[in-house]
Amino acid sequence: MKSLQAQKSELASTEKQLAIIENGLSGNKDYALIPFQQQLEQLNLFPLVPTQLEIFQVNVGKMCNQVCKHCHVDAGPDRKEIMTRTTMQACLDVLAANPSFKTVDLTGGAPEMNPDFRWFVEQIHALGKHIIVRCNLTIILANKKYHDLPEFFKKHQVEVVSSLPFYTADRTDRQRGDGVFEDSIKALQMLNEVGYGIEGSGLQLNLVYNPAGAFLPPAQNGLELEYKEQLKKHFNISFNNLYAITNMPISRYLDYLLTSGNYEKYMEKLIGAFNPVAASNVMCRNTLSIGWDGYLFDCDFNQMLNLKVDSNHQHISQFNLHELQTRSIVVNQHCYGCTAGSGSSCGGSVA
Repeated sequence: MKSLQAQKSELASTEKQLAIIENGLSGNKDYALIPFQQQLEQLNLFPLVPTQLEIFQVNVGKMCNQVCKHCHVDAGPDRKEIMTRTTMQACLDVLAANPSFKTVDLTGGAPEMNPDFRWFVEQIHALGKHIIVRCNLTIILANKKYHDLPEFFKKHQVEVVSSLPFYTADRTDRQRGDGVFEDSIKALQMLNEVGYGIEGSGLQLNLVYNPAGAFLPPAQNGLELEYKEQLKKHFNISFNNLYAITNMPISRYLDYLLTSGNYEKYMEKLIGAFNPVAASNVMCRNTLSIGWDGYLFDCDFNQMLNLKVDSNHQHISQFNLHELQTRSIVVNQHCYGCTAGSGSSCGGSVA
């Protein structure tokens, strides 16, 4: 069993990650990336600009009870980055003053591990916003203090979105850790018991599929039917939707691509699958991402590379809706991950 330190990404430096993303691996003269900006220019989409800001995505901290191999956040139990209540209040002030934001998407780490998580959810609910929580499922069973999360989510009409790499234990545990599948199944059953994923309940339970290797996800609709059939048959579990999400060449997944010798082939695969329709519908056009420290980003992936918004006001305490609505979105080579095939976003396929 590797230590937590050993499991953490070796590419902690965002500068190092960006250098690899932009230029490939040094010494390979045959390797050349078509700049993502060039693709947008050919479609008259550059500079890429927002459509309507509707989703307010907040990373409330990088602390997590798991250390998943594909995690682009590099989250884990030893991470100390946690959003403070002061920063949360600044977010609430922005939400109250800007009705265009209809949805608040809470991410981590395991967002539930933030000590002010429940207070934050209660305050957002009071503002009448739709709330999404990116729950890793195992957190529900990690400690007695989390066992009532299904009831808490139900009380505040939270949409639960959870990663389940596959409907069998071997593939899930290889990606997320020993015993994760068993705990995930138990947590899904607990969510079903209070009405989540049950037709007519109004309680949304959506699952997320990430490929385990250096390949793109299969067609989302077909995979969803397969998941529903297998989970119902073997565990009597129901859920609403399955989101198939392309892995981004960032942090731990970038480590995997490099150590397995698959980085350049994977990038070439993403570029070869570039979809103009997906490019025009990328999530950064209607989403604003807020980091645990209050800084603003075009998306969660830019946040992990420390690519802040192109604005004179880059912190939630300086929020300027006009600037953000008219800004140019910061793009780089990793953006190919959102435009390959059917496209990919936090809500699955986009085209």
